[in-house]
Amino acid sequence: MSSTTPRVSTTYRPTLRGKDRTRTARRLRAKYDAGASIRALVEDEGLSYGTTRKLLMEAGATMRGRGGARETGQQEPAAGR
Repeated sequence: MSSTTPRVSTTYRPTLRGKDRTRTARRLRAKYDAGASIRALVEDEGLSYGTTRKLLMEAGATMRGRGGARETGQQEPAAGR
């Protein structure tokens, strides 16, 4: 017994090649170096997370650590301890 499920329409972006790929990678790197997150770039460009990360690496971007900004210094102990 075979069940037929309607296929959800998906729009695929054409593969980036050549000069378009290089230009896109440079543009992404400039935004990333200026402080944009990969997630923000994904939203702006309409690319997948993996493609965006791969293009950043191809453009020579230094990848930041996960989790955003971290506080420096020691936290004060909780009151009553």
